[in-house]
Amino acid sequence: MKCPKCQTENPETRKFCRQCGAKLSLPCPQCGCENVPGDRFCGECGHDLSVTPEPMLKPLSFDEKLDKIQRYLPGDITEKILAQRGKIEGERRQVTVMFCDVEGFTPLSEKLAEDKLYSLIDELFEMMIHKVHEYGGTVNKGTGDGIMALFGTPIALEDAPQRAIRSALAIQREMARFTSALKEETELPLLRMRIGINTGPVVVGTLGNDLRVEFTAVGDTVNLASRMEGIAEPGT
Repeated sequence: MKCPKCQTENPETRKFCRQCGAKLSLPCPQCGCENVPGDRFCGECGHDLSVTPEPMLKPLSFDEKLDKIQRYLPGDITEKILAQRGKIEGERRQVTVMFCDVEGFTPLSEKLAEDKLYSLIDELFEMMIHKVHEYGGTVNKGTGDGIMALFGTPIALEDAPQRAIRSALAIQREMARFTSALKEETELPLLRMRIGINTGPVVVGTLGNDLRVEFTAVGDTVNLASRMEGIAEPGT
């Protein structure tokens, strides 16, 4: 095989030129077939070799997504969280817990390329987190295809249940707009949201970074909220 750069003859089994180190084969990004550098189209599948494939997007972990969104927390919420951080260590509080879960990701993953799926998931998570923050709540953790949010800690709220309900309604409205736009563009499976909300006593403790709260539930407060989300009709 002749090197396209220095014209040195190389054995057919070589992948790099023995004289100048130039690459002697060009794998097709579509089918993987080896082609000679300089070829415009793949000899196996006809793919245009001059088109540089887009790099695959690395999916973000939930913590990375959350940290990314937390940068845009309203300043007053950030200040309140940090101001009350030292006051809630091991404190018993009445907290409203909200679980949100997106139904339909599994069939959707069979229809979309990975990069588009990750982009779609990121967009949905950002929407949910923003709507929780908008009504004074904080996102506690990810739950696979959704989130768990708290209203009433670390920021004390007299109307935590009402805020959680308004946040849930806002999330459902945004979800309806999102799925409507998605349906107009493609014939992808429908995505729908299930939400469960419950209020009860919890013991809170500050773990992780300054803008997050981990807590231990007292009684069935969290479990009941999770069960309510699990039995809710999609779209409610």
